[in-house]
Amino acid sequence: MSEKKIYDVIIIGGGPIGLACGIEAKKKGLSYVIIEKGCLVNSLYNYPMNMTFFSTSEKLEIGGVPFISHNSKPTRAEALEYYRRVTTTWELDIKLYEKVKSVQKTDTFAIKTDKGNYQSKHVVLSTGFYDLPFLLNVKGENLSKVKHYYDEPHPYFGQKIVVIGAANSAVDVALETYRKGAEVTMVIRHEAINPRVKYWVLPDIENRIKESSIKAYFSSSIAEIREHEVDIMTPEGLVTIENDFVLAMTGYQPSFPFLEGMGIEIGKDNMKTPVHNPETMETNVSGLYLAGVVCGGLQTNKWFIENSRVHAEVIVENIVSG
Repeated sequence: MSEKKIYDVIIIGGGPIGLACGIEAKKKGLSYVIIEKGCLVNSLYNYPMNMTFFSTSEKLEIGGVPFISHNSKPTRAEALEYYRRVTTTWELDIKLYEKVKSVQKTDTFAIKTDKGNYQSKHVVLSTGFYDLPFLLNVKGENLSKVKHYYDEPHPYFGQKIVVIGAANSAVDVALETYRKGAEVTMVIRHEAINPRVKYWVLPDIENRIKESSIKAYFSSSIAEIREHEVDIMTPEGLVTIENDFVLAMTGYQPSFPFLEGMGIEIGKDNMKTPVHNPETMETNVSGLYLAGVVCGGLQTNKWFIENSRVHAEVIVENIVSG
């Protein structure tokens, strides 16, 4: 389906910040639509089933809709319920399961999706970073036993698993699977667990490693993965261990080719920060804005829901005043 209507703004990404942008656009009387390639708040949906947020409920609120949770830090299930309620409360115009293929600018922006074509005066890109995992680039990574996403611990009961990484995700996976009956080995590039790991979890993982409940290879990396074994390069040399599953919690990154295809310049710094004006969130492409975690490039620990909600107000105010 192709639409002849020219929107004031099209928002790409139906996560919390994309929804916040839609709310601000509606409040200002702008014509808008939110386009999301998956389900509502797709990234949150793909979080581990038993995950609890770092942030408290009020810091995840958008659009003036109260977020009430059983505890101060809400669960994934509570967040999904909340953002469904936000969407229905504001009656947001959102198209789900529609993937944007390209964004090209002439006099207006031409947005092509797998379901149709749109035109808009402005575009807000709020796609997050959860789509593309950092790959290990080792032989055997394509085996079905290798997972870059984690949902729940039950499938790993009684299994020998390797968890790669030393940040919050890897530590949570290691502890949860260990407590549900998995034999856990961690493979960590650095000399220690990441000091930024949640302060109430850090002593737990360090003590489990110290008592050998969880085996850990520090300053080490995966050399090869086979159906029933894994080779680990350690400071002492190559070690081969029996293995059933590899959970690579190596982090994720934005789709830089997608950004560059729109004409957005990527900074030459190590973090590959997309070029944008931090005061307006407008990129080097006039009328094309960034919102949320995508603004940080590879610095995925810089922007969260709680500190990027303001992007929505900044962007829409800039559009209206322009």
